[in-house]
Amino acid sequence: MAPGGASGSGRPVVTFGQPEGYDENARPHPLGRRGRSQVAAAAVCLVLGVGLIGGAVAGSWLAGDSGEKGADSAFTAAGGMWHDVPVDELFPPTMQGEGAGPGDADRVWTRIAVAPDSDCEDAFDPLLRKLLAPLGCERLLRATYTDATQSHVTTVGLLFTRADAAGMTSLAGRFDKDRLDRRTDLIPRPYAAKGTAAAGFGAGQRAAWTISVLTDAPVVVYAVSGWADGRGVETPLPAEDAMESGATTAPAQAGLGHEAKGLADRVERGLRKNVGTTTEQPS
Repeated sequence: MAPGGASGSGRPVVTFGQPEGYDENARPHPLGRRGRSQVAAAAVCLVLGVGLIGGAVAGSWLAGDSGEKGADSAFTAAGGMWHDVPVDELFPPTMQGEGAGPGDADRVWTRIAVAPDSDCEDAFDPLLRKLLAPLGCERLLRATYTDATQSHVTTVGLLFTRADAAGMTSLAGRFDKDRLDRRTDLIPRPYAAKGTAAAGFGAGQRAAWTISVLTDAPVVVYAVSGWADGRGVETPLPAEDAMESGATTAPAQAGLGHEAKGLADRVERGLRKNVGTTTEQPS
């Protein structure tokens, strides 16, 4: 109705006031407005949140960078082990092989000879030498061990290469894909030292072997084992085959696969341990 009770054509206009709320003291205040303390608290939370996110991103980036530099440093340090680490640490005079023999029997190996460090000329059979040639030969270190009964002899070798990480990874991939570590035409040569139990340990006496191309160090680790009496072997076996349960060949029955694998593994562990000590940062 229009003023005065007359009918009107327009609709009544209704306005609403701003809604009110109440604070903790029951005093009314318009809704939608924030107190100064609330605004300040929100600002502080925003600043802290941005800071935490930024710190996490920066920390992640720094950690990644540090990891890459650490890996590069370890790789470089490993390449210098042949002249930085005493021979008794690379090839200890005595090594314990707890659970390293057939049936998890313990083994003890005694070093009987250390070859003078040398280049790789005449150190490998022609085909293996050709395969390793792209890596470059910085230095070759070898030592020969015998078991507690002096029935077996095993030569362990560390080939320090000139390759970078990509080169080592590439060759390791070939070994894995083509199973080059199982080919009998790629067996490393032993080190036969005169006047020792390994004096008759030649190419024809190789019974079991293992060879590993490392990817975190410019090093190829290998070991080859045989009998101390100089007996010949017609069909050598990769160490993993000679270690299989139920294997009936002479090298397997004699545990020569365990000899090669056990010594190679422990020499490799010693190398890694020395690299870790060399690259360890002071606290």
